[in-house]
Amino acid sequence: MRAQGAGGQNVNKVSSAVHLRFPIAASSLSEGVKERLLALRDSRITQDGVVVIKAQQYRSQEQNRSDAIERLNALVNTVAAPPRVRRATKPTYGSKQRRLEGKSQRSETKALRGRVVD
Repeated sequence: MRAQGAGGQNVNKVSSAVHLRFPIAASSLSEGVKERLLALRDSRITQDGVVVIKAQQYRSQEQNRSDAIERLNALVNTVAAPPRVRRATKPTYGSKQRRLEGKSQRSETKALRGRVVD
């Protein structure tokens, strides 16, 4: 397809832009990667679950095609690794003591702001 924007006469007669369409459901990706891809809030993913990438940065179609594929790979790689499971931990004894000490200091500071009684 033809690229958009300024570029003189060359842009009007050369079809160098690339529209890459990648259907997620029909791909050979694992089910977990498919689910994470579909869950992404990305404007390049349509309601039907198709990734649409438009590449028109370069003057040659081959460079635009490789750029679109690289961008698709980068998108898939962001969700390739499953998110780490967070395990709940308890605060340490020292952190509890520091928190309570800070609270008591703040309490003393605020208590001194009150009205002076003779």
